[in-house]
Amino acid sequence: MLLVACCLVSDGWPVRLVGRDLPALQGPLTPRRRAVRDGLFLAGMMFLLNLFLRVAPSAGTVGFDAYSYWRVDLADPYRGAIGSLGWFPYSPALAQIASLFDILPWTTFLWFWLALLVGTIIWLGGTRTLWLLAFPPVAIELYHGNINLLIAAAIVLGFRYPAAWSFVILAKVTPGIGLLWFAVRREWRSLAIALGTTTVLAGISIVAVPELWTQWSGALVGSANASPDPSIDILPLWARLPLAAAIVAWGARTDRRWTVPVAATVAMPVLWFAVPAVLAAVLPLLPGADGHRFRVPGLLRRVLPVRHSPERETAKAAL
Repeated sequence: MLLVACCLVSDGWPVRLVGRDLPALQGPLTPRRRAVRDGLFLAGMMFLLNLFLRVAPSAGTVGFDAYSYWRVDLADPYRGAIGSLGWFPYSPALAQIASLFDILPWTTFLWFWLALLVGTIIWLGGTRTLWLLAFPPVAIELYHGNINLLIAAAIVLGFRYPAAWSFVILAKVTPGIGLLWFAVRREWRSLAIALGTTTVLAGISIVAVPELWTQWSGALVGSANASPDPSIDILPLWARLPLAAAIVAWGARTDRRWTVPVAATVAMPVLWFAVPAVLAAVLPLLPGADGHRFRVPGLLRRVLPVRHSPERETAKAAL
């Protein structure tokens, strides 16, 4: 995958992936690895620019998914065909929140929503924000305005604030399999907070709008048998869930937090090309990840002046 490849060919950044540090990742980049890195970055940026500068003006579909959040009508939030413009797929608890969005004009809401997603990319990417923007699923996610990046952020936050998992579960349900992390590690307090918060929020919503939960259940059954076109649904959900559970269990036993967003991606109800944007959560969860210093990709570093502090050079040498 492009995101993982971009991480692995970044200079001076050892990553513990398979039980030992990979020595090949610790030294200076070879010309071949540098060419691969820069080529991937350029290809990703060309995809991003093409999407927003050529496709967007002609197709006019920027914010396709965001529109469904803005136009939610609590009288009948699940009307329309699955995947059509304006179709809302998430739980009534989120529908109740989204129903407030139309107090803003559509254009204003879209700009605020895109700003939220860009801010999320910066927060997740940290030192590698430009690499995330060059990751095609992130570009597609930003174009359509879906919530996969917000799910990625919730997963990262969920390690410190387990209540954040309620958003993941109330949005897409099955990626909540990541909670097995707490169960395998016997972190019962964190598991109780995550499940308790979700139960309370869902309970309040059920009391307020019980009929919508019945409608949503029917929508879930219908969407389980549908896939967007084009899609990357190689395996059905029932086959992907055990695989996702195994990934989380292995990660929990070996202290690899980055496996949780990987498992959540595998466990998505429906896979299409923007779903791997959830993998943006891998970066801040990798060992040694530092989201406080902005790193310019090597290709741009030759053009843009970058100040290297003695402290940073010392830290890199220590790795």
